[in-house]
Amino acid sequence: MAAILPLQGRFDKAIPDNYGNAEYRAERELLMAIDALIDSCGLEQPVIAYFLDVAYVNNVIAVFGTELSARLTGAQRDHVRATAVIALRMALLRKRLGLSLRKFSLALSHSDLYQWFCGINRFCLPKIPGKSTVAELENAIPSFLIADIEPRLLRAAGGESCSVLESPLDFSSSYVDCTCIRAMIHYPIDWMLLKDATCTLMKAVARIRQVGLCHRMPCEPHVFLSKMNKLCMEMTFAKRRPGSKKLRKAVLRRMKRLLKTVTGHAEAHLKRLESQWQTTSLSRGKVQQIARQITAILSQLAAAVRQAHERIIGERRVDNSAKVLSLYEKEVHVVVRRKAGAEVEFGNTLYLAEQSDGLIIDWKFFRDQAPADCQMLPESHQRIAARLGVPVKLAAGDRGFDSESNRQHLQSHDIFNAVCPRNPAQLRERLEEQDFKDAQRRRSQTEARISILSHGFCGSPMKQKGFDHRHRHMGLSILSHNLWVLARVKLAQEKAKQPAA
Repeated sequence: MAAILPLQGRFDKAIPDNYGNAEYRAERELLMAIDALIDSCGLEQPVIAYFLDVAYVNNVIAVFGTELSARLTGAQRDHVRATAVIALRMALLRKRLGLSLRKFSLALSHSDLYQWFCGINRFCLPKIPGKSTVAELENAIPSFLIADIEPRLLRAAGGESCSVLESPLDFSSSYVDCTCIRAMIHYPIDWMLLKDATCTLMKAVARIRQVGLCHRMPCEPHVFLSKMNKLCMEMTFAKRRPGSKKLRKAVLRRMKRLLKTVTGHAEAHLKRLESQWQTTSLSRGKVQQIARQITAILSQLAAAVRQAHERIIGERRVDNSAKVLSLYEKEVHVVVRRKAGAEVEFGNTLYLAEQSDGLIIDWKFFRDQAPADCQMLPESHQRIAARLGVPVKLAAGDRGFDSESNRQHLQSHDIFNAVCPRNPAQLRERLEEQDFKDAQRRRSQTEARISILSHGFCGSPMKQKGFDHRHRHMGLSILSHNLWVLARVKLAQEKAKQPAA
């Protein structure tokens, strides 16, 4: 039996009301419904328990070696509980609004409604967190905790034990699709990676020289940036001139010579920083940050130069698995989409499955290169059954999910196969079935669900750096999306019941 975590209620201001603005009243009604869902499903309880555990461990570390008690006082526990609630609610609200950290912090300070939802609408002067605090609180919620919260919400909305809706939702139908969530990188042009390396190395060198640790250089760091920028412009316009191949090869050779000089100066300044940083005003943390900035680029530079040489000078193809797509994002892949305007994208594959009402009941964000679409379907059905305890009775997807093994899997588990066949003759036969046509018509709406999620909640490209960071924010985005969908369903069911009453 889970422990009951008491949360002392606050004496807050009333929920702001406005009778002259229909849009505001709709937003107010929606946030009140989301608030009711969070409370009735107990979504805050795991977050509070986790934050209390973290606070206790930090307290143990702080008093280690002393005779002080590591137990949290009542005031400390109340503060941690309130912080956990604020962290979860601010993360969900920011994903719902699709705002940047800076704009969300500003909107929170302006809106009494948003302050009420986040639990900071005190009668006294409210303390509105800034963008850095909002980011720290969001990142304090780990991915495994989000994975524990999601099934609570889904189980509360379906089955006989439905406690949040007038009538439970049906989870027996699964409509699946895949997409590429783009990372925040520029198009991976080979010689542009050399410019990125020069830019990062020279900016780090400039920071070292600002604190008085100088090594002999023929010119200031910004001059090397200017030289590399000129070479990039020459490379760009070489395509339009006769003999473009020869010109591009010559420019790349000059880039490589310049980069070799830049690398030597960066290594010399790094050695001086590591040996004499105590004589400067830099803290150990800033020194380590500058050192990581330089070493991260130097460790990838040989591969980036080799790739540019192979493709431009050697005129040889480089396999996708061996390509360096970005010097700053390692876990990014080439995703071949073969769609209009998106023949190839650079990011990570997202698989998701939704049910009839648009609730996302299963998803997976791939760190490595994703397998073929047809290999994801059986694993997804197993996850849905394990998380929700509901057997899937209908599966629908595009032709990428069709395979002989999938057809056998669906037949053996008594699941209606509404996956679009690859074979045109089989497709013509299946289109004679009304159930298949209805399922495919509904399946087409999953494309819109992907667009809503990517552009309205998580963003595409995602602005977070590093796969683990993006995975955490993807989980928060899907949780916020599901709360938004359930709140709309809840309001619709309540309004439909009113005339009958």
